[in-house]
Amino acid sequence: MEKSPQTPVSLWYKALEKYRDKLGDDEDYQALRGVHSMDELRTHMNALQNAPAHQRQTFTSLGRLAPKLKFLDDFSAIIALSFRADPTLTAVVWGSVRLILTLASSAGDTLQDVLDMLEELSLTLRRFRVYEDTLPMNRQLESAIVDVYTEIICFYARTIHFFRDHPHVLLQRHSWEEFRADFSRTNMRFKRISSVVETEADLARMRLEENKFKEILELMDNLSAKRDDNATTTKYRYMPLLQNNRFSGRSAYLAKIDSALNPTGTHASHLLCMALFGMGGVGKTQLALQYAYSSVGTYDVILWISADSAITIGQSFREVAQGLQLCQTQEEVQDSATAICKVKNWLNTTTSRWLVVFDNADDLQSLKVAWPGHSHGSILITTRDFDVARNQAAECLQIEPFNDTEGSAMLLEQIGLDPTVMAYQENAIEITQALGGLPLALSQIGGFIAQRGLPLKDFLALYERNAAKIDAEKTTKDDYEHTLNTVWNVSFERLPKDSVKLLNMMIFFNPDAISEAIFLEGSQTGLGLGSDFNFLMDEMDLEDAEQPLLRAALINKSIQQPILSLHRLVQNAAMHRLTNTDRLKYFDAAVYLLSWGFPNTWSKDIGHQVKAWEKCEKCLPHIDNLAKLVKRYSIRSSHSQQYAELLLRCSWYLYERESYDLAQRLVDAAVNTFENKTTLAYASAIDLVGLIDLDLCQPEKALGSFEKALEIRKSRLGADDAFIASSLNNIALAYTEMGILDKAYSTHQQAIDIRLRTNSDRIGNSYSNMASLLLAKGKPEEAEEMLARCPSLKDFTDETFLSTGNPRFSGDMVLLSRIRLRQGRSGDALRLASKALVFRQKLLGNRLKTCDSMYDVASILHVKQHVESAIELLRQLVDIAGALNEGEGQRARAFYKLSVLYSEKGVAQEAEECKANAIEIRNRLRPQDENALFNEDSFSILTLWMLW
Repeated sequence: MEKSPQTPVSLWYKALEKYRDKLGDDEDYQALRGVHSMDELRTHMNALQNAPAHQRQTFTSLGRLAPKLKFLDDFSAIIALSFRADPTLTAVVWGSVRLILTLASSAGDTLQDVLDMLEELSLTLRRFRVYEDTLPMNRQLESAIVDVYTEIICFYARTIHFFRDHPHVLLQRHSWEEFRADFSRTNMRFKRISSVVETEADLARMRLEENKFKEILELMDNLSAKRDDNATTTKYRYMPLLQNNRFSGRSAYLAKIDSALNPTGTHASHLLCMALFGMGGVGKTQLALQYAYSSVGTYDVILWISADSAITIGQSFREVAQGLQLCQTQEEVQDSATAICKVKNWLNTTTSRWLVVFDNADDLQSLKVAWPGHSHGSILITTRDFDVARNQAAECLQIEPFNDTEGSAMLLEQIGLDPTVMAYQENAIEITQALGGLPLALSQIGGFIAQRGLPLKDFLALYERNAAKIDAEKTTKDDYEHTLNTVWNVSFERLPKDSVKLLNMMIFFNPDAISEAIFLEGSQTGLGLGSDFNFLMDEMDLEDAEQPLLRAALINKSIQQPILSLHRLVQNAAMHRLTNTDRLKYFDAAVYLLSWGFPNTWSKDIGHQVKAWEKCEKCLPHIDNLAKLVKRYSIRSSHSQQYAELLLRCSWYLYERESYDLAQRLVDAAVNTFENKTTLAYASAIDLVGLIDLDLCQPEKALGSFEKALEIRKSRLGADDAFIASSLNNIALAYTEMGILDKAYSTHQQAIDIRLRTNSDRIGNSYSNMASLLLAKGKPEEAEEMLARCPSLKDFTDETFLSTGNPRFSGDMVLLSRIRLRQGRSGDALRLASKALVFRQKLLGNRLKTCDSMYDVASILHVKQHVESAIELLRQLVDIAGALNEGEGQRARAFYKLSVLYSEKGVAQEAEECKANAIEIRNRLRPQDENALFNEDSFSILTLWMLW
């Protein structure tokens, strides 16, 4: 994003211009310029000794307030001395205080309130004198101080303006309450901006010793750069759906949406939200799409989020994060949690006017995770679920079917017939009435009529024949479903065989984005797809199968990428047409195709499989959809082992990406699907259940799974097999987290012995885990010696470590950092912990392990007395963990540390708020600890000793 360069001097004078604009009175501005300091203000007020009573009251008030303006005096000194600024800059500060006190003193009881406001603003300006005396001013620090200055003087200007407009404020209490609310908002912004100043000052101190703090400075500068980016207006649109050029009608709905969401009104500073709800096929998505395209001049940024599940939300946010250039690397943009966090932060801090559309938002929990917050902006939701609409939106708008006029006009537009011809109008109205005015049905039938060149007057007879057939089958529940099924029955007639097969296959995929690569490459894996599907192997044959579906408007295809999609109602109708035998046939075919995307995880112990992640991501939403269909339609595949193995493959990928909720759901489904409970694949599934429980801080539960997996493996494998060592390693990890350290040691030793006897390339994994155990036992020197045995750490440097690309090695870096900290080498510990944090953010995104590393770095910064940078990191941690369902333990621990740091700074209110948050989360997660001490141990138990 482009930023216009500004010199420091221009920043200061831009602040003055804003002040004059807010003040709105040039005479007041000129009168202010005679007072440049606290001393001059006192001198000026001394001249009022013989003045009228209300002005003498002002002088008395100043005498009472003067000691409390000490920090404001220090701040003025910074401006005057450090920046050699124009005297006008300080005159605006003190001249405004004089004028405010003079005006407020004539307003009676409001004077004390104004004094309290001035005092509270001044007290927020802590420690500025320290910065002046000890730090070289740089561009970042000066810009932050300019922001503070601007906030102060603009509030002063609004205060003066208020008292000019309301000389008898006691008679206008409503206006006074609005002014107090303005002060509250100002004070919140002021505290936030002041914290930026303190963070920049902390970084300036580190730059004095840059060789010691190189890694952390790079990390913090990166965060600072992202804050700066948000200060400029951005133009960006992410709308993957094309505009419907034949959209017609709905003008009243569009006007209501614009009235609720248009940010140009007086409510532009608030979050504006409307939900469109109604039955499927009624046109909610098309209405939202039309509003989005018609509003490109209103909003700087428009984002379209496919919101039917956590997976599709994540994929949409990843595209947005990439488009807004919020992610530094391709690896970073592949992580959904990172993308959601970055985009939400950007939306909450940008000055751009934005609209976010959450389409098909029927999953309330997933929607809440992706919700931008409570700042500013406009949000439009489409949903079939009124509870979702009511829960999230300030206004709800129920979308009804077309009336006869709108429906007939749309149909004639779709077919390309002259709407002024009376016969066409009459026939179109009859069809609209027969279809209940449903936009989706009318669109579908319009495509059918146009494709076949069917006379409009002949359509109803064809429709009624199909309606009678559907009545005979008695498969529909109501008139709405009957109408749609009749429409689909007409549309499915005469499709070529390969087109029918392709459509039936697409029933089992997520409807929003089906990559052609899954068909083309998945069909060539040799997994036994069958000759019926040979057309999927050839790009031209696949294209031939798509074309009739596209012409009949049954599916859509993206212009930019080879991505197919279809409406959920088309999916449902096609599913209902299949016999049980055909359902199993196409379900099994989908399982074979999707297995292409995921590596085998039970035949060889090879650890993380990072290189396969890109393929896995293409297939991920479709596995989730398969699992939902199995549950919904009670599908029992004749190849259950193949389906269970697919779920297992996908679950391992999700575990590696730290998507624990979905990984847990799918691996549980895999465990229940396996019919043969003695296979190595089943043991792998049980092992994965334990690993997920372990990472979610449930070691006792994990131990049971690890022991069960070991029993199966012992019955199928030799005593020295790699998977036996892997099971023993996992059991030892559970013992470590449970505090049974001696048992953990002996079990780790068994795993090491096996791996040494077999020359396993996984021996480094055992050495690392044993080193972690030794550190937990309070033996940092022995831990270092054990870690040094890892073959991967021979000839070790930071650069070779970071170039490996394996998430596992970040755990080794974290471990070495903790060893160094225990040895009293905090500088080395900070360097290593910072490297690990950068690595985890780059490869894994903002996940649980990244949160763990952020806490480590913040804790070391605290030890080294860089409190502001520690606070900045912990705030980021709280935001990231808040977007993770499994992040509550990390949030509680971060809130605990924030409370400690704020207490040390003397910021009592923030300290108490963080303490309350920490205790609330801890009591919810561990009710048995309700009366535990407020110390680090009671919060560390909510997280693992070591997250690998």
